Amino acid sequence: LQRYARVLSCAEINSSFHRPHGAATYAKWSGCAPDGFRFAVKVPRTITHDEKLRRARRPVEQFLEESAGLGRKRGPLLVQLPPSLALEPRIARTFFQLIRSRYRGAIVCEPRHETWFSPAANSLMVRHKIARVAADPAPVAGANLPGGWNGLVYYRLHGSPRKYWSRYEHTYIARLARAIRAVPASIDVWCVFDNTASGAALENAWELQSILSAPH
Repeated sequence: LQRYARVLSCAEINSSFHRPHGAATYAKWSGCAPDGFRFAVKVPRTITHDEKLRRARRPVEQFLEESAGLGRKRGPLLVQLPPSLALEPRIARTFFQLIRSRYRGAIVCEPRHETWFSPAANSLMVRHKIARVAADPAPVAGANLPGGWNGLVYYRLHGSPRKYWSRYEHTYIARLARAIRAVPASIDVWCVFDNTASGAALENAWELQSILSAPH
């Protein structure tokens, strides 16, 4: 992590999805990174997949207490939903109200069921200042574009055509860089490469950063 943080400015903690970490563990990670580095933290699957956003008060509070160990380096919370989870407006609204009442920072949502890409779902996320992830491969048409609240842009790229394995070609990275440059400077932009199985994620992240840091 110390070596990684010397060259890249953010990381997504995915292990929090599978198991809890104590505040001391988060604090140790925070201490390994310089000022200005940020961690996105994936919300536990017990909340999103097992309970499907129901009965979330205590698990959310526990997760927030633990991840608070990151201090000022805690960035967006990532709420990734299972492909089978259709939008139920009342349940979604209750969950968003709950997590928003306890966390003022950035929140992003990666839904994967087509019902979450309706105007009603988009309005719900806008109302609670939750950005929708721009994902690749896109589970439904339009999912590759940012949505929801427009105060944050979060790309989450899993690799294509072979998910988690495929390396993105230069033409894709260059197109992505143009899209990022088009975002107003006042808006925070995150880009996480999840094509880690073959080691392509680090290569793609380095390539994107090189393009974005070059004069244009």
